[in-house]
Amino acid sequence: MNKFVRAAAVALAVLHATSAHAHRAWLLPSSTVLSGTDLFVTVDAAISNDLFGFDHHALRLNGLVVTAPDGSVIEPENAATGKFRSVFDIPLKVQGTYRLAVTSNNLSASYQLNGEKKFWRGPAEGLAKLPTAATDVVVTEQQRRIETFVTSGKPSEDALKPAGQGLEMQPITHPNDLFAGEEAQFKLLIDGKPAAGVQVEIVRGGLRYRSQPDEASVTTGSDGVFKFKWPEAGMYLMEASVKDGATTIKEAKERRATYSATLEVLPN
Repeated sequence: MNKFVRAAAVALAVLHATSAHAHRAWLLPSSTVLSGTDLFVTVDAAISNDLFGFDHHALRLNGLVVTAPDGSVIEPENAATGKFRSVFDIPLKVQGTYRLAVTSNNLSASYQLNGEKKFWRGPAEGLAKLPTAATDVVVTEQQRRIETFVTSGKPSEDALKPAGQGLEMQPITHPNDLFAGEEAQFKLLIDGKPAAGVQVEIVRGGLRYRSQPDEASVTTGSDGVFKFKWPEAGMYLMEASVKDGATTIKEAKERRATYSATLEVLPN
């Protein structure tokens, strides 16, 4: 087969494999485990079809919070947003584990207008701008947390404390202590309480260079805990979502809380 035709066929297979999970949002650090002094990590932030590729659009950094090992919040440096990705640097001045998270809480709405179904998405204050003639309005609260973890020197726990809002992951196995062939445990929380029976998707990056998506699915127990044995080293994305009626905005009838985390699994 002509190499250009073969490349096109592979690209088409990748597109088909990712179509069921289009537009994944993620943070990708240049390193997750470091040692030494005067350290920095650079982080890419994007929403893409090809996991950890740049093919859709940048992830905005409005809700970015970087929690240092002592629990304080530090400012990113050199932040910039382009068409396909945002980027920022984090100085690792204190040893321990840093939590990098982009969070948002918005609304989405569907409604009928002049016989057509319309959709809107935005902050709560924008809901008042819907057409006055709109009917059958259904409003959903959209809570989102996208995060990753970086450790300088010895791993620590203070930055990993849950906020108690929305869908979160509480590590049992440290997120920067993951190795191929070993089992890790994590706990999902919804508003600080165990999130039971939630399906968690775990996807390995590098799909561009594989013909198979290499995805796995596990379900949390009644205590919110789930286990996963890493098949091989690489960068992984962990995703989960919950739908319920526990809205924090009175206009919303339903809440959809989503969570994703980028984790690096090291060779054993």
